[in-house]
Amino acid sequence: MTNQHLLAEVSAKEVLDAYKPGAFFLASPKSTMLAEGMFAEVPDTDAENQLDSLPERVRQTLLEAKQAGIKHPIAAGAIPFDGRKASRLFVPKNVHTAGPLSFAESSAEKPQSNTYDIRPVPEPEGFMSGVEQGVFSITDGPLSKIVLSRTLHLTAEKDIDIPQAVKHLAQHNPRGYTFAADVTGTSETRKTLFGASPELLLSKNGTSILSNPLAGSRPRSTDPAEDQRRAEELLQSAKDLHEHAVVVAAVAAALKPFCRVLDVPEKPSLIKTEAMWHLSTEVKGELRDPSTTSLELAIALHPTPAVCGTPTDAAREAIQDIEPFDRNFYTGMAGWCDAEGNGEWIIALRCAEAETRSLRLFAGAGIVAGSKPQDELDETSAKFRTMLRAMGLYQDEL
Repeated sequence: MTNQHLLAEVSAKEVLDAYKPGAFFLASPKSTMLAEGMFAEVPDTDAENQLDSLPERVRQTLLEAKQAGIKHPIAAGAIPFDGRKASRLFVPKNVHTAGPLSFAESSAEKPQSNTYDIRPVPEPEGFMSGVEQGVFSITDGPLSKIVLSRTLHLTAEKDIDIPQAVKHLAQHNPRGYTFAADVTGTSETRKTLFGASPELLLSKNGTSILSNPLAGSRPRSTDPAEDQRRAEELLQSAKDLHEHAVVVAAVAAALKPFCRVLDVPEKPSLIKTEAMWHLSTEVKGELRDPSTTSLELAIALHPTPAVCGTPTDAAREAIQDIEPFDRNFYTGMAGWCDAEGNGEWIIALRCAEAETRSLRLFAGAGIVAGSKPQDELDETSAKFRTMLRAMGLYQDEL
């Protein structure tokens, strides 16, 4: 039995076209992967912190898959923001891989035709009030940064076409990571986490590792001159550069014990998505121990200050107090790991959780001293655009 099909003769777009809910899909700037068919689920544990034993449970499940005859098993799926909650990882029967997606010769994938009722949770005023709480905790409390998010609840008139939305995301976010993972769990109806994240948490190939933290952002503009002005402003913003430096320092500190060499650039660069400009730094390293897995490293990094805050424990507690919803897998991670420890894990951003006719979209912003509630609201509105446009919606003011 084999579960690995290296499709040199099949295009990445054909791999994308084969995606259906229930499978795991990940398109990166370098490759495309589809993992389908359930061989085994990685079991849960009764321990309070699920992440502590997750690498060992994954290792054991992959070993059992090898012993059952699967030649190149992987574990794929999603891990939630809160380490006390269960992950949704599985070993697929079949894995299809190809090179990066290219839509140069294909027609544009149009968003589905559907009608939605949209309800913000919290309301914009409630989110801005939460930002004020966050700023107060930074000014007079233990925090130096907190990341606060809000959601949009969409209810559709007809069933949501998730594969079509995934195709739209992949086409319009070629520099990012388009993903889809089944996170059904004990729910009676299938639940899918999907999106187009700009941020690589950790990848490992042999002894080489890469992390690409993002922090500090500006909404894009349709006017080229204004768009360029915003990019240059971001690159010179003391507030955003400091916010970015804090995240990079935390990533470097978490990875340094595992690495014999770690390269951390002194200054960030700019990257862009369809909706946003981001400050970006690529942190590269060589591992001391080749047996250290990508999942172990990703867990050591999670959650970064880019999605939680600083200090981590105090920020996580404040998020639970301020946000009137459970993040579930938003700002968790999605990805895969093989039996040799190689793998790729992205942060679950610009994403939604979908059931039959309902969607829950997420967007967040980093709050630091001097943050203004209206600016942070505008940033989340811009970040919602990625998913809203994939659903055929263009309400930029939400």
